[in-house]
Amino acid sequence: MGFGLIVIGDEILSGRREDKHLRRTIELLGARGLALDWAEYVGDDRARITATLRRTLAGPDVVFCTGGIGATPDDHTRQCAAAALGVPLVLHPEARELIALRIAETAGGDPVKGDLTLPENQHRFKMGEFPEGARIIPNSYNRIPGFSVGHHHFMPGFPVMAWPMMEWVLDHDYAHLFHQASQQERAFYVFEAPESTLTPLMEKVEAAHPGIRVFSLPSVGDVQRGDRFARRHIDLGVKGPAELVGPAYAMLLAGVQSMGFETVEQPARQAAQA
Repeated sequence: MGFGLIVIGDEILSGRREDKHLRRTIELLGARGLALDWAEYVGDDRARITATLRRTLAGPDVVFCTGGIGATPDDHTRQCAAAALGVPLVLHPEARELIALRIAETAGGDPVKGDLTLPENQHRFKMGEFPEGARIIPNSYNRIPGFSVGHHHFMPGFPVMAWPMMEWVLDHDYAHLFHQASQQERAFYVFEAPESTLTPLMEKVEAAHPGIRVFSLPSVGDVQRGDRFARRHIDLGVKGPAELVGPAYAMLLAGVQSMGFETVEQPARQAAQA
C-alpha cells in the first residue's frame, strides 16, 4: 500500500491557479512517518477522470483526490467516481443533514432563504450525492462533506477545506501505519563530476546494500552565488532504514572521493517512508 494524490481541475493545467496540494500532502504524510509515492494532475474531462479513477481504484494505494466535487457544470469528480465504481450517485443522508444545517446557518434566520424547497437549496443538496456506499469526510470549514470509497478519499480543491479533511482521514483511518520504521537520508555534494561517471558506483552501492536507494540530483550551478555552488554539482546520497544507511553512505562517499572529486557532506535527516 502506497500513498497517491490526484489533483483535478483545468485551472491547474492552464495556470490560472497554482497547485498547493502536492507540497502540503508531502508535509502531512511526512509528519506521520509516511511518504507520497505518486501524484497526477487531471483536467476537467469526464472520460479522463473516470479512466484515471478506474485504474487507481483497482489498485491497493491510499489515494487523496482534490477538486471537482461541487455542483457546478465543471465539477465532474462525484459522477466520475460513481462511473468508475459502476454504482449510482445517491444523496447521502448524513451529507443531506449537514448541508441543510449549512443552509440554515447561511440564511441567518431568514425563513425565505432557509426554505429547503427553494430550487437553489435543492441544487445545493447535489453536493451530498456520492457513489452508493460512500462514507463522508467531515469538513470543519463549512460543513459540506467530502467522501471516501475504499481507500480513495475525495475532497474540495480549496486548501482551507481539503487540508484539514486530509488530516482527519489520515488520523482516523491510517494511524496504524504511522512511524512504522525509522527511515534516514544521508547525502553529500560532489562537484564537477559527470553523472555517468558516478552511475556504476551508485549501482554497486545498491547491489551491496539491499533495501537502500541511491539518489542523484544534478545541478548546473548558480553563477550568482559566487561560492562553490556556482559550479556544476550533484546532490548525491542514500536513503532507507536507518540501520542500513550508515554503511551504504560510507561506501558511496569513499567511492566518490577515491575518484578525486571534491565533496561536501550534508547533515543526516529523517526520510519519511511508509
